[in-house]
Amino acid sequence: MDVQGGRMRRRAVWQRDPVLLVPAALTGVIAVAAVLTPPPLPFTRLLVIAPALAASLWAVWPTLALGAACALGVVWYAVLYGHWDDLMFTVSSIVTVTGAAAYASHLRRQRERTLGQVRAVADTTQEVLLRPLPRRVGQLETATLYLAAAPHAKVGGDFYAAADTPFGLRLLLGDVRGKGLPAVGVAAAVLGSFHEVAYEERSLEDVARRLDTSMGRYCGSRSDLEPSNSNSDSDFGTDAEEFATAILGEIGHDATHLSFLNCGHPPALLFHGDVVRSLDPQSVSPPINLAQTLGLAYSVERAPFGPGDTLLLYTDGVTETRAPDGTYFPLERWARGIPAGVAPLELLTLLHEALLVQSGGELNDDIACLAIHHREEKA
Repeated sequence: MDVQGGRMRRRAVWQRDPVLLVPAALTGVIAVAAVLTPPPLPFTRLLVIAPALAASLWAVWPTLALGAACALGVVWYAVLYGHWDDLMFTVSSIVTVTGAAAYASHLRRQRERTLGQVRAVADTTQEVLLRPLPRRVGQLETATLYLAAAPHAKVGGDFYAAADTPFGLRLLLGDVRGKGLPAVGVAAAVLGSFHEVAYEERSLEDVARRLDTSMGRYCGSRSDLEPSNSNSDSDFGTDAEEFATAILGEIGHDATHLSFLNCGHPPALLFHGDVVRSLDPQSVSPPINLAQTLGLAYSVERAPFGPGDTLLLYTDGVTETRAPDGTYFPLERWARGIPAGVAPLELLTLLHEALLVQSGGELNDDIACLAIHHREEKA
């Protein structure tokens, strides 16, 4: 059963990716050409190509098996047709290339395994930092979209979180200044703090102040460990230059209104029927970790949020997505074309597709989106 199962799995692999059959097909084509052409045309010498090509597609043992088959085929061809002139040269060439190809295949497989482990770590890191959101909380339905700009990365400087607290569903979405691992570290500090204070503090102002304190402590501790940080090539400079823009939101258990606090972040969009409203803050609140530096206080605002409404939070990677001609993505204009009452997951799917069209398939910045939909009560 195990042998048969292994054969079935291998057959399924060939069917999913026919390119894997190219080395074997090439061997067959060269063999036929060698048989059908006159001896002055030594097509058998071309068989060295097959194991060399197999090294980029196959594992070590199949590569060795193909090389052995090519060498034996040349010997069989010489015995059958009596062409001994270049037998030793061709066979030795095939053996040498096959050995080198098998070693190259071994190295490739090692790199693939290492990359697989790195991706597994990245997946785990994403699950730890960006905890999965509950799809439904009471009358609220949620969905998220996260796209990291770095190749093979799963986490960047953008972040989101939600917590079903005694005060209602609390939301956080933001963007750390800078990129790379330093930004991921700051995002982790902010998210860790949010998942604690969201359940403890009664007001969003107090939540924001606690996040500001936590981020300041984290950045300060990192500066103590890296005294030469200001002279390095890091994306971050001094502590005063390290900050994160963010939006904090709270939807009470009665789900009749939205309280939000905008910390220097792009305004959220509120879908109400066929109307799309940008929730531009009426008062200025400082980015996280800049409250003391700027001497500003955090200010909470409110907006109606009833059945059928949808809230979209996003980072600047959305609005700064450029077309080949340099124009930015027109988010509000795009949003006005979305049907009323669309589900959060469908909304973010449509947004992702629109961003890919806008950028020609090349998104060059981290993107995080969080959509909340108030489901209408069924009669």
